[in-house]
Amino acid sequence: MTLSARSMALTALFAALMALGAFLAIPIGPVSITLQTLFVLLAGILLGARLGALSQLIYIALGLFGLPVFSGFTGGLSSVFKPSFGFLIGFIVAAYLVGFLAEKYLYQSAKPDSLHSPSKRSIFFFKILLIAFAGSFFIYLLGIPYMYIILHQVMHTEITFCGAVKAGYLVFLPGDILKALLASLLGMKILPKIKQR
Repeated sequence: MTLSARSMALTALFAALMALGAFLAIPIGPVSITLQTLFVLLAGILLGARLGALSQLIYIALGLFGLPVFSGFTGGLSSVFKPSFGFLIGFIVAAYLVGFLAEKYLYQSAKPDSLHSPSKRSIFFFKILLIAFAGSFFIYLLGIPYMYIILHQVMHTEITFCGAVKAGYLVFLPGDILKALLASLLGMKILPKIKQR
């Protein structure tokens, strides 16, 4: 995959935003509340499948190499054994999925002259929102089982899978719905401008 200077800059920007999102964390249990889901969804929407996933790979690689870019200013290979690491893997999958769906269902209609009527703008927003919800779902789909395995098998914590769902899903659901809405609103504003260029 050959990257232009603009593509490299945008990919690096979203990797940096992921680190920033990790620093703005509220620890509430095995997994902290961060802004990272917002940036994952935006990376997929604005960069597409390959670059969106690449931005997440770069971010995670930096953390695994030891830079303190993960939540709680942590990093290093030991992060693989933390309950939250499954969500990081989910970020890669989610960014790729969101980007793939955006390329298929949004990019053709993301030109400003295609969004001149309120009804078309509403449909466009609804499509972005559905794609954002799909991306959020896949973060949970990978993150919760990984969190359960680490807590139960590695850390020997007394927790059921239902308890893991409660700790890793139900607590975060309201905030992630808001982040999906915000990502959709920002995507609706920014994506047509990117495609116009």
